[in-house]
Amino acid sequence: MSAQPQYFSPPPANDAELVKRYSDLVRRIARHLIARLPTSVDIADLTQAGVIGLLEAARNYSGAHGASFETYAGIRIRGAMLDELRRGDWAPRSVHRRLREISGAMRSIEQETGHPARDAEVAERVGITLDEFHRCLQDATQCQMLSISAHDDDSDELDAPSGDRGPLDQLERAEFQSEMAAAIEALPEREKLVLSLYYNDEMNLREIGAVLEVSESRVCQIHGQALLRLRARLGNWAGVHAS
Repeated sequence: MSAQPQYFSPPPANDAELVKRYSDLVRRIARHLIARLPTSVDIADLTQAGVIGLLEAARNYSGAHGASFETYAGIRIRGAMLDELRRGDWAPRSVHRRLREISGAMRSIEQETGHPARDAEVAERVGITLDEFHRCLQDATQCQMLSISAHDDDSDELDAPSGDRGPLDQLERAEFQSEMAAAIEALPEREKLVLSLYYNDEMNLREIGAVLEVSESRVCQIHGQALLRLRARLGNWAGVHAS
């Protein structure tokens, strides 16, 4: 006997009842995102965007698609929150441009010297003070976190190649992952530890600071430096665009 298709009950037709029933889901997704974002991001803004995503999910949901409403809504809620983060990106193009300059300087210095580029070396090469350089490192962390899943002409993210998942695309993705793993392994120990705690253990910057016994701002700098160093070492995979 062939399996019968599974149908799921529809969400409440009344918006107020819908929001009441799934408010915990919206708050849970918002808390998960906010824990890994700069303190300047307001959870109320994320929650409001999530509610809009919930209402849109209810209008477009069909149980015949094979997913429960909660699963479908969760995807739409998170997507709405990410759209809100992208729209609110505080970083002007000049910030992205400066980060590309720093990344390029790191790459040049490491190719010339054979050792990880030091803060003072990079600052001198770019022509900025050490304090300005450290502020740029914090910008790098915030740009990365506020650009979750965003790819545009000013994106500073590194991501695996995407496409139709054909054999060539799969080969490129595997090659990227291999090179990324090698680049992370070659990072200075403290930078590698911060990335591990942040991405593998899903700790926020404040929690990592407590582990390392340094300030949250210092963790932000270390994280930003690791991202820029990876971008420098994986330049062939970065979506670098001239401004």
